[in-house]
Amino acid sequence: MKHTVKYGLLFGLSLGLTALTAPAFAAYKEMQVADGGTITGNVTFTGKDPAPKTYTISKDTDVCGTGERVVDFVRVNDGALADVVVYLDKVKQGKAFPALGSQVEQKGCEFLPFLSVMHNKGDYAAINSDPVLHNIHTYEIIGRAKKTIFNISQPDVGTINKTIKLKRGAGMKVECDAHDFMHAYVFVAKNPYYAVVAEDGTFKIDNVPAGKYKIIAWHGSLKQQKGKVTVTANGETTIDFNFK
Repeated sequence: MKHTVKYGLLFGLSLGLTALTAPAFAAYKEMQVADGGTITGNVTFTGKDPAPKTYTISKDTDVCGTGERVVDFVRVNDGALADVVVYLDKVKQGKAFPALGSQVEQKGCEFLPFLSVMHNKGDYAAINSDPVLHNIHTYEIIGRAKKTIFNISQPDVGTINKTIKLKRGAGMKVECDAHDFMHAYVFVAKNPYYAVVAEDGTFKIDNVPAGKYKIIAWHGSLKQQKGKVTVTANGETTIDFNFK
């Protein structure tokens, strides 16, 4: 199947404290999945491929290099769109979801890798391998808006670890406030049903409990694409996404 207040003093205080301490989303529950299905598909890009952005390297040239830095925020390979994560939204239970943190290395005044994946409430390691000051600034991406998650100066070689908990967004933008040509993205998973799209645009999500799901294709700098899928026991469902 293919799918191209205000409250009274005491009562209000009680409710307010409950709201502050309650989780922003229900916890994911691991369970044994019997006869799980599979979701496959392709992610493509049509229309004019946005040109890479060019930045002038104007400081710390002994480490960062000289001339210009070219950053390709939208990588298209023969019509296939890279740096995309496809995921199922608001899945309450399913296959094992082991802890997974992530890291970004600042090396040669570049974030490596450009796209990484971590689990919500996991640890994010910011590694400075350069003998120059970097200021790593991460933002939760919420539609077209960005909300600061952490903003830390790293003047020396070393590692800073931060626990990441996103409430609304599916990912983060990573920038260096000291070097405007440094950029990266992090997808923050709230359940294990996600897949990083391969260079040829294909993806696969397996061991999915039978049912109906909302599925989203996430790209750090493009508008996300949404769809719906119905997964059957031991079945395979195909859905494709096209960005423009």
